Amino acid sequence: MTKEPGKTVLVRHAGEVPRERSACGWRDRLISREDEHLLPAAWAHAVDIDGARPHYHQRSTELYYVLEGEGHVVLDGAKHPVAAGSLVHIPPGVVHGAVGKMRVLVVGIPDIADDDYFEADQV
Repeated sequence: MTKEPGKTVLVRHAGEVPRERSACGWRDRLISREDEHLLPAAWAHAVDIDGARPHYHQRSTELYYVLEGEGHVVLDGAKHPVAAGSLVHIPPGVVHGAVGKMRVLVVGIPDIADDDYFEADQV
């Protein structure tokens, strides 16, 4: 991270960020809530899909961009095939999950807070 007059910029590289288990698989937290000094309007995680549980958010939108691999994204029960280069827009309230072997860039807008994650069986 570097500081320029009036700006804080951030450059991160693979392997330099925390990796953790998430509801969708294994994620690398590229920019997230712990970067509060940046006041991020969104977070971005690179996720290796592995047993993604159906869930939804009441306030946040998610964007999935498939970096590698292929599979299906399930949106409100409908399966949609995706592969490298596919983009999926998931508005608030849509129950979603993913199946397949793929690495996905997931962007949450705004930053998805812990209290804005709901398992599908909580509907």
